[in-house]
Amino acid sequence: MNAPTEMNHLMTVDSTPELALARFAAGLQIGDIPEPVLRRAEDLLLDWIGSTLAGKGARPVETLTRFVSAMGPAQGSSEILINRTGSSPLMAAMANAAASHFAEQDDVHNGSVFHPAAVVFPVALAIAQAQSSSGAELLAAAVAGYEIGIRVGEFLGRSHYKIFHTTGTAGAVAAAVTAGRLLSLTPEQMSNAIGSAGTQASGLWEFLRDAADSKQLHTAHAAGAGLTAAYLAKDGFTGARRILTGVQGMAAGMSRDADADRLTDRLGTRWTLAETSFKFHASCRHTHPAADALQQIVLRHKLAAEDVRAVTAQVHQAAIDVLGPVTDPQTVHQSKFSMGTVLGLVAVHGRAGLAEFDGHYKDAAVVAFHDKVRMVLDDEVDGAYPIRWIGKVVVDTHDGRTLAGRVDEPKGDPGNTLDRGELEEKAIRLALYRDGATEAEMRRVIAWVWSLASAERVGMLLDRESA
Repeated sequence: MNAPTEMNHLMTVDSTPELALARFAAGLQIGDIPEPVLRRAEDLLLDWIGSTLAGKGARPVETLTRFVSAMGPAQGSSEILINRTGSSPLMAAMANAAASHFAEQDDVHNGSVFHPAAVVFPVALAIAQAQSSSGAELLAAAVAGYEIGIRVGEFLGRSHYKIFHTTGTAGAVAAAVTAGRLLSLTPEQMSNAIGSAGTQASGLWEFLRDAADSKQLHTAHAAGAGLTAAYLAKDGFTGARRILTGVQGMAAGMSRDADADRLTDRLGTRWTLAETSFKFHASCRHTHPAADALQQIVLRHKLAAEDVRAVTAQVHQAAIDVLGPVTDPQTVHQSKFSMGTVLGLVAVHGRAGLAEFDGHYKDAAVVAFHDKVRMVLDDEVDGAYPIRWIGKVVVDTHDGRTLAGRVDEPKGDPGNTLDRGELEEKAIRLALYRDGATEAEMRRVIAWVWSLASAERVGMLLDRESA
């Protein structure tokens, strides 16, 4: 179909936003997608592969992978990337979804506060490998998943994100749409898949207070729930028709500010995938604007960490909601949700990367800087959020200076993005982080991704003999 023209007919008088989304996703063809959006989808896929390989060796990831390996078949054509074994689409998707959301380097869409790659690409790769789909089919399915998942996240609003991890909730719907597109669901079947995915949607932020492992479970469950919903719909299983907007649907139970117009906002002409950001720092995205602003101050004024008396990070409310509970991080992963630790690593070591977190989050100098940092709600920053994530930091020095830093687009945002050379370097660095793949292997993966649109079939990414 021609998506912009067809969208004029999607919302009939007896239609619903859910059905409009289902019709769009079921009918989306590779030719409907603008070339820049397809190229961005390839960029995001490479970024996801690197993030997934960086999850190798992480205790929660390995635990979930052992579980799915025990539950699934001993072999299969869908690839679990961190251990290079084959399994069923369901089990591979769950394992890869967990792995890709651990290093805190996977992508994010600002307006929906949603990490699409961690739930879309595990499903897309697993099913495409299982049924030898073409590269174009994988990309079209991924674009469909991004477009619908992001809109669901925007629809659920800021009140939803205060309690719910949107990647676990909207992510289940995104995964269902991705799977449904690869399974060639009809609009009716796609509607059922969305309904079954939505009724399984879950994920609560409470885990941050305990440094619990739930974040990886959220993505694994969302990917598995969405994939399950699509396969069931293919076999005639029905789901709620108004799972998003109904009187007992997701918005009714999970939001106080849901806006149904966001679900179909310029669907087919506004490509939300192209709005998605890459993550530069290896930490929660809510820390990135302030980290960039502090880096600006440190470099401009040649400050050392010990020169700093106090730091005020001027932030949006969601940053306070998510980061505020982490007052004394006890694990590497929990420290990635600590504004003080992230800014401490930037001040002491110049960056907040994977190696800095692993080796230095409890260093005395980093802890000392952590204790100098406070977050305050800023009206301008909060008013711009979530469409824009502005970074504002004020630094008071021991010699009496007050220095201000500001960043309007954090590194990785579409207007301050990573080019393909930077993405290749990042993917290789992530793959090497815990020996997920060699540089030579990643060079082959990179070449495969850049030519994916013309690939006749999707096979295994990594050489099992090299594991």
